[in-house]
Amino acid sequence: MHAPSRRAFLGLATNAIAVAAIGAAGTRLIGVAEAMPVDPGLGQAGESSAAVMPAQWGPPPGPGWGAPPPRPGWGPPPPPRRRRRRWVCWWHRGRRQCGWRWR
Repeated sequence: MHAPSRRAFLGLATNAIAVAAIGAAGTRLIGVAEAMPVDPGLGQAGESSAAVMPAQWGPPPGPGWGAPPPRPGWGPPPPPRRRRRRWVCWWHRGRRQCGWRWR
């Protein structure tokens, strides 16, 4: 018969702590679930509940899927792009140079 090692004892202790934490969380969840109100006529068949709504998906009612996307080149021109400066470094003739560059 072999003697228990320190590694085996620490593994047992870790597993015991994990089981205790899971058990504590489970009892807390059971207490919360018991406190939640439940509709007394939830399991009755025949009449539909007012809280249930049909799924809403697909295109809106009417002909087609709507207006086609606008063609490029039509409409007002887009606003001009804002130019920004940024600090960058680059190599020039084997040496590194840093400075502001326009983006």
